[in-house]
Amino acid sequence: MLDAALAFVRKNTRTKTIIDQDTGKRRDRSDYPNNAVREAILNALMHRDYSIHTEGMPIYLKIFSDRFELSNPGGLYGRLTPDTLGHIQPDTRNPVIANALEIMDISENRYSGIPTIRRELAEAGMQPPEFLDQHGEFTVIFRLTDNLDGMNGLNDFTSKIIQFCKTPRTRKELAEFLGLSSATYAIKTYIQPLIEKGNIKMLIPDRPASPKQKYYS
Repeated sequence: MLDAALAFVRKNTRTKTIIDQDTGKRRDRSDYPNNAVREAILNALMHRDYSIHTEGMPIYLKIFSDRFELSNPGGLYGRLTPDTLGHIQPDTRNPVIANALEIMDISENRYSGIPTIRRELAEAGMQPPEFLDQHGEFTVIFRLTDNLDGMNGLNDFTSKIIQFCKTPRTRKELAEFLGLSSATYAIKTYIQPLIEKGNIKMLIPDRPASPKQKYYS
């Protein structure tokens, strides 16, 4: 099921050829990072509700022109909420399936899926994943956006960052808002381009590396 779902995504999404500006080498880039898609599908198979209450209810994988959606029945399990995903050790709905997938080396670590998804999307210059837990169903959404370095205008993701910075924010606050564990990476990848464009400013511009630095719009 995992292999077939991955093949479906590859077949129904685009792959672009990118020229590396530093090396001049060509490389292929998919609409959505393969590792992020794999982790989302694997998580759905591992953590969905297999009880009699959801018998006959499928996992839905939908591809639109601007987004990828994956929904599985049962919603989040235990004490998890969309805001705590990837930040606390989750309760496991299906421990036997989780253990089997780890033994077969299909899943590396049952707690690494969400951080991997966030990291892969960030490295691809995409906005963080969206997680919805409603009506007994859990949904993850990846949205297509232009890389921040190549934007001519403001997309919805950039507007959200700017709106968030209406109140001056620390590096840590911005990293958490972006769903990233590395504050340095968050500033370099997402905030610095906006500083260069004049959308965001530093409270202490003469000391960019100050531990008391905050960013505002």
